[in-house]
Amino acid sequence: MKFGPDNYNHEERCSQGHSSASTIATIEAALSADPDIDSSAIEIRMLGPVVLLEGFITKAADRDKAISLAAMIVGWENIQDRMLSRFPRQ
Repeated sequence: MKFGPDNYNHEERCSQGHSSASTIATIEAALSADPDIDSSAIEIRMLGPVVLLEGFITKAADRDKAISLAAMIVGWENIQDRMLSRFPRQ
């Protein structure tokens, strides 16, 4: 999965009219489209060019997958993980 040209960083895309709303919508769509991740309790917010991943995950692999998908859209340097683990009791 590839989003946008490689020769632009996230700040440059934002200055070209790439709004926070479209960034959030793109990340939400990528998370929803992946059948291997439960993104129902993950919230996406933006603070300037930084994407905040908040909410809850139920599997450890969901954290890595959510971060990876978001980073493909805005770059690793623009991701802040604030997700909390809520694992089902055995």
